[in-house]
Amino acid sequence: MYRRFFKRFFDIIGAVTGLILIFPVLFITGVVLAIVNHGSPFFVQQRPGRKGKIFKIIKFKTMNDKRDENGNLLPDMERIHQAGRFIRSTSIDELPQIINVLRGDMSFIGPRPLLKEYLPLYTSEQGSRHKVRPGITGWAQVKGRNTISWRQKFEYDIWYVNNINLKTDIKVGWMTIKKIVARDGINAEENITMIPFDVFYHKTKSKLQ
Repeated sequence: MYRRFFKRFFDIIGAVTGLILIFPVLFITGVVLAIVNHGSPFFVQQRPGRKGKIFKIIKFKTMNDKRDENGNLLPDMERIHQAGRFIRSTSIDELPQIINVLRGDMSFIGPRPLLKEYLPLYTSEQGSRHKVRPGITGWAQVKGRNTISWRQKFEYDIWYVNNINLKTDIKVGWMTIKKIVARDGINAEENITMIPFDVFYHKTKSKLQ
């Protein structure tokens, strides 16, 4: 009953309430990023959701679009600005996804939506993460976020899909709040973002051949 009805009901109530309460934060952050980015404060990207359906995820844009002489984007470390570092470290960049929750693209808690380019790379077991709506936070995030391996991430995601209940969601929510306050596990030690899954996939595949 919780999985089929109450989880979505709580998402809608939480999204409406959350958007009202945090509107000043969204507004101020949007203005600051519009100035720092010299353009849009938002990062919009296609991601696969429940049953692999593609939707547009909304986040605050914490990096600029600076490129090298060949037109390629510079590494993350060279594109993220001070405002972006703070916004990301406090997880404020994730707040616009509450709009995705209200629209039904996402849930507050569930497996994080990854790039659509990764879809052909999943095993059938890994693909089971799409049986539920993706989340703003999830079991893998409170277990390490960018500091754990891809293999561990999928194990945590699959465990969550198979064990959804109110108690687990409350636990994930509480652990998320504690991690945000402590700024724990926000980024891998030496990189702004962890190694892309497609790179990990091909490296792993080459080792097995």
